[in-house]
Amino acid sequence: MITRRACFSASHRYWLPELSAEENQARFGPCSQAPGHGHNYELIVAMGGPLDADGMVLNLSDVKHAIREQVTAQLDFRFLNEAWPEFDLQQSGGMLPTTEALTLAIWRRLQPHLPLMGLRLYETDKLWADVLGDSMEAFLTIKTHFAAAHRLARPELSPEENDAIYGKCARPHGHGHNYMLEVTVRGAIDPRTGMVCDLTALQGLVDDLVVEPFDHTFLNKDVAHFATTVPTAENIALHIADLLSAPIAGLGASLHKVRLQESPNNAAEVFAEVPALGMQPQALEALASA
Repeated sequence: MITRRACFSASHRYWLPELSAEENQARFGPCSQAPGHGHNYELIVAMGGPLDADGMVLNLSDVKHAIREQVTAQLDFRFLNEAWPEFDLQQSGGMLPTTEALTLAIWRRLQPHLPLMGLRLYETDKLWADVLGDSMEAFLTIKTHFAAAHRLARPELSPEENDAIYGKCARPHGHGHNYMLEVTVRGAIDPRTGMVCDLTALQGLVDDLVVEPFDHTFLNKDVAHFATTVPTAENIALHIADLLSAPIAGLGASLHKVRLQESPNNAAEVFAEVPALGMQPQALEALASA
């Protein structure tokens, strides 16, 4: 598998003509405001195949040309709502140019030209979408952070035993981290809103259920779950997944993964599902590491 990165700048607006101004504002917030807003998009294209006689999966010059011709030349410095027919909301089947809808539209343009295995489109460094096939299903990831302290120790063990297991992390007064949290959901892209789920509602769930209760706390003392559970990165990520799974299902999506970065050298991932997508799940790893 190989990956190729490309960038373009474009603007968009979330506005459904069948809704009133008040309804659009309530549903899409600042994203509904005219004349729209812009992003510096970053596209990661994952491709696969056997090596040829030249030792390549594909000639990268051909890859670069295909991406430029089919995507970036058509979208760069454009208003996405007017750039491609699938985003014409006056037409039957038109949908909003959300991150996930745009990723799917790019897939359908590149698929005839490249042996695609996955696409990732970053709208910002805190929001991106992944598509692994020509279906209406996509992954959507939001990224946020919180600061918290913890101590790693089991109460039934002696100080010496805890020190042997947890080292410096067992020191009695604890220590802190700036945690980076990624929450990935999976679901069908709505054919009108272009969304896997209501993004504002998703961000609200993560803020209300995780960020606000955890931020600037001593986890062992301030979060009831960790009074009896050692707050390792693994246990924190698992608890976050437990907190979010049912509420995200209520939004019409499935929690796919929670990733918690505790430090530059330490992270934990919890997969809430292993979906039978009929796709190439390793493409997600290639996109993440590109």
